Amino acid sequence: MGKGTPKTKLNAVDPIKFIDKVKSDVKRRDSHELIAMMQDVTGAPPKMWGSSIVGFGSYHYAYASGREGDICLTGFSPRSSALVVYLGPGIDNEKLMAKLGKHKAGKGCLYINKLDDVDRKVLRKLIEYSVATMRKRDTK
Repeated sequence: MGKGTPKTKLNAVDPIKFIDKVKSDVKRRDSHELIAMMQDVTGAPPKMWGSSIVGFGSYHYAYASGREGDICLTGFSPRSSALVVYLGPGIDNEKLMAKLGKHKAGKGCLYINKLDDVDRKVLRKLIEYSVATMRKRDTK
C-alpha cells in the first residue's frame, strides 16, 4: 500500500453477517442496536469499512498535505475490549460527553463496554451532532 493510501476502505462484506459472528451476546445485541440508531440518524444503510468497522454514509476528506480519501460519516467496531464508536467531532462536545455515562474517549473515538453503561439518548445526540458537523465539512 503506497504512502498516503487509506487502509480503511469500503468493501462488499455483509455487515449483518459480520455482526452475527461477534462472540459476545451483549456486544452482538448492542451492535444491532447501534446499526438501527446510526442508520436512522444518517439515512444510510450499514456498510463494511475495512475488516471490522460498520459504517454509515461517507465523507471525503482532504488534508493540506495533499492526502485525501473517503471514510464513513459515523460507525462502530465491536472489538473484544469495547464497542468503539467513531464519533469524530462529537467527541469534542463537552456538554453532551459529560452527560453520556461510563465511557473512555480517544481522538474521535468513544469506547463503551456496553450500551447499558451510557445514556442512549445522549449517545444519539452525539452521533447526530457529529454527522451534521461532518456533512458541513465534506470536501466533495
